[in-house]
Amino acid sequence: MIRNKWLLLTYKVPSEPATKRVALWRKIKASGAIYVQNGVCMLPMSDEIVRRLKILENDISEMGGESVLLETAALDAAQEEKVVARFRADRDEHYREFLGECAKFEKEIAKEISIEKFTYAELEEEDGELRKLQDWLDKIGKLDFYGASLADEARARLKTCEELLDGYAKRVFEANEQAREFDSDDQDGVRDGRRP
Repeated sequence: MIRNKWLLLTYKVPSEPATKRVALWRKIKASGAIYVQNGVCMLPMSDEIVRRLKILENDISEMGGESVLLETAALDAAQEEKVVARFRADRDEHYREFLGECAKFEKEIAKEISIEKFTYAELEEEDGELRKLQDWLDKIGKLDFYGASLADEARARLKTCEELLDGYAKRVFEANEQAREFDSDDQDGVRDGRRP
């Protein structure tokens, strides 16, 4: 039984200026669309996506191009599964890239621990990197219309990164607390005449 309906956007824009054509392509890809072929893309049917595509349709017109926006459905269940599989494959590609960045984050934390670089500045920098990963996964998830196969792995990997940063933060706090205690003891020694 066919359950899904899609929006099909077909468009043709002038080849120059190339920057406008590339900017349009990026906007379409950023919306989670799959390309059936050059100038023909699909997105799941929803009011929000209709609004987005209407805006893109206006952009295409302003570029001197032309477009047609259609509602479509698969002919049969096999065709529907092909389309859904394309959406999942596109999202898995993004999840793979995300997982690669998680691996880099994990290596960076391991490096900072190995060299005992327990500074607040480094913690702040790593916290910023983790927030970027969190935002990125959130964006991918919003475009994962059909539950790509790597979604669970990506969420688990982000949780691992969060736990690593928590562990690193504890070491930073401990190292800085010990430094303050040492400085305090050192100052007490000077005041008591124990140190010159």
